[in-house]
Amino acid sequence: MNRFLPQLTAAALLLVGALPSTAWAGAGFHKTLNLQGISFLVHSSGEGSQQQLTITTTGAKPPIKPIRQTVNGQVVGAEVADLNNNGLPEIYVFVQGAGSGSYGEVVAYAVMKGAELSPITLPELTGANAQGYQGHDQFQVVESCLARRFPIYKPGDSNAKATGGQRQICYKLKAGEAGFILQPTSVLKF
Repeated sequence: MNRFLPQLTAAALLLVGALPSTAWAGAGFHKTLNLQGISFLVHSSGEGSQQQLTITTTGAKPPIKPIRQTVNGQVVGAEVADLNNNGLPEIYVFVQGAGSGSYGEVVAYAVMKGAELSPITLPELTGANAQGYQGHDQFQVVESCLARRFPIYKPGDSNAKATGGQRQICYKLKAGEAGFILQPTSVLKF
């Protein structure tokens, strides 16, 4: 039995299923999030399959320089959390790719004590977790993990209709060699 599974409540699992499944074509994104005395302003703009993402942080001493980068797809959500319980927040920005697969990506940074943002990496799906994967990702912070849910496609399924149920992977934040990494800790199939 995975030690993480008891931490997910039925209500928390339902929240993940309530996430939007389509990107806002051509729309920008603008949201302010606060945690532990630090505010993040997440803003994206642009048309087509790429957007300019800007993350501006206030409240850190000394001030943190804004992050500016191009993302492939549309920003569809953002959340702030402290998944490693170190007293410093992380910002998670959810990007949905253009095209029929709507492949998901997470752009994330952790606040460091030296008032800088360190990148957080979400590794590619591999092995059994990648079986039947064809995109349509949904992300949400659920209790103490980053949850990723997507439909499972069986051979012969059309892109519009997956028949293999859904897979949800919960990731915990761990220190890596060049920043932080989101490591899968539990997998549920519905």
